[in-house]
Amino acid sequence: MSRLLSPRAGARDLHDVGERSLVGGQRIGRVRRHPAPSRGPIGRVVALALGAAIATAGVVVAVHWLLVSPRFAIASIDVEGASRVSVDRVVEAADIPVGMNVFRVDTDAIAARVVALPEVRRAEVIRRLPNRLVIVVEERRPFTLVHAGRLHWIDEEGRAVGEERRAVASIVPIVTGLTDAELDAMRRAPGKKARMAIALIQALLRSGSPLTEEIAEIDVGRPEGPVLYTMDGVEIRLGTEDWPDRLARLEAVLAQIARAETRVGIVDLRFRDQIVLRRGGHL
Repeated sequence: MSRLLSPRAGARDLHDVGERSLVGGQRIGRVRRHPAPSRGPIGRVVALALGAAIATAGVVVAVHWLLVSPRFAIASIDVEGASRVSVDRVVEAADIPVGMNVFRVDTDAIAARVVALPEVRRAEVIRRLPNRLVIVVEERRPFTLVHAGRLHWIDEEGRAVGEERRAVASIVPIVTGLTDAELDAMRRAPGKKARMAIALIQALLRSGSPLTEEIAEIDVGRPEGPVLYTMDGVEIRLGTEDWPDRLARLEAVLAQIARAETRVGIVDLRFRDQIVLRRGGHL
């Protein structure tokens, strides 16, 4: 005799079996994650060294490219600020090889060669990327003329800055009494006699008196000191000291001479307490 199971009873039995067999005997826990091994001091050092090596290699490659790339080969040289000295003379003095890499040039050495020109006071060399150089010059300013066989300009430091071939009128006295050798040396360094003449001219200019226009020449070739000559040919022996005081006395003396009927050829101011006047000749 067979036993029939009711549907309700069978469903309960299957459910119980399923819970016991599939779920009841299992434990559900969290999945364990093993921490990543930490980098020790040696690992960090190795990583930093590797990064530095890569960066250094990149810099070396970049610098090498800058120094050899045809893009940076000098294609033009410009000169700014030159008026008395020609551009060709500046470029020739700079002596920059054609096609040289713009980063390989020694700008200080180039500037020093340009400053060696008598007409140039200062020079600066500027890179204009990718392939240009600009030489900026400050010229020496002519101050007065020196007559030594020919006319030459000198600046306020006593440096010769170039020959003057034209007929010009100087607004300050012309300097004489220099030899050719002294003038040639003044192309490289200020001359002692020229500095003395310049100091005297500057004293005249500071005085604000009309003497500046009356004095035509300053002779610095005399051992006793500078000798001045007026436009009328009067010789003035000034001495080597107390120029402001002596120039003030000279202005009064020349005013008296202009009113007098006697022709005076020499005015000697070398003595502290007296003025010696001569008709002409030498003392």
